Order: sequence, then structure tokens, then C-alpha cells
Amino acid sequence: MKRIPIVQGQFRVVDEPDVMITTVLGSCVAVCLHDCIARIGGMNHFLLAEPSPGNFTSQQDMQRYGIHAMELLINEMMKRGASRHHLRAHLYGGANIVAGLGNIGSTNAAFARRFVQTEGIGIGHCDLGGRHARRVEFRPYEGKARSAVVAESPPIAFQPRLFAATGDIELF
Repeated sequence: MKRIPIVQGQFRVVDEPDVMITTVLGSCVAVCLHDCIARIGGMNHFLLAEPSPGNFTSQQDMQRYGIHAMELLINEMMKRGASRHHLRAHLYGGANIVAGLGNIGSTNAAFARRFVQTEGIGIGHCDLGGRHARRVEFRPYEGKARSAVVAESPPIAFQPRLFAATGDIELF
């Protein structure tokens, strides 16, 4: 089986058997879409739901946002023969892993649900939220997806270095 890994800001669409698209998610979300009639599927991986109002975002950076990533994925699938009426979604990720980052994961998860519901896309499997990273594997030709929690890595021991208040600057 051929494996195609994707990372933040990427998406892939596949219409051939024996191919798996994979990714690892924390607060990011991956949406897997499948058309069971055309036997086409695709996955995206987005970092944030939407850019902040008034925030200039380059075209390249737009792919990191769900609002743009969803349109790219749907348009590419339709270009290859999928029908919007046959699409079914699997939603993954949206964990709130780092306490200091607020509810980015929850915001991403809510966006993904809202987007597919607004577009009239049925939801198959949904594994959103929590506090742990996930590994996602999607077989686009069959429309089969699965996720597994990534084992927690041991905490990193960080020892802050204290410097004498002499007014000197130490570069490191």
C-alpha cells in the first residue's frame, strides 16, 4: 500500500486503490471526504479555522486555514469527478493539548462540524476534541478512515539558567 503523508496546510485527493493518506494532529483538524459513487477521496490538514478579521494573509498561508483548505479539497475532488451530493466526511483532531494556547482545538473542531453541516455533507466518523494527539489514516478509494491516540511523550526536563544581574548580555 502506498502511503502519502500530509502536514499542516496540505491536502491530497486520490482516486486509485491501495493508497493511504496519513497525518498526525494535535489542535489541527483533518477532514476526510469521500464520494462512494465516483470512488474519490481526499484529506486536508488545517491549523486554524479562519484568519482574524482585518489580518492580511498571503495566498500560501491561506492553506493553513480551514475555510480555504475545505474549498481547495472540495474543488479538487469535483474536478476529478466527485459530486457534492455524494460527499461524506470524517472529522479528526481538534485537541486542546497545550493549556496556554486556549481553546484552539475546540475552535477548529467547531468550525469543521459547522462547515460540513452548512454544506450539507453527511458526517461519518467523528473523533474531535480531547487532550491528546492523533494519528489518522484514510483510504480515499474505499472511504475508510481510522484514528489512534498518539502515546504521550515523556515531559521534557527544562532547567532555566539563572544569570547574575550585572547588566551584561549573554548571547546563546
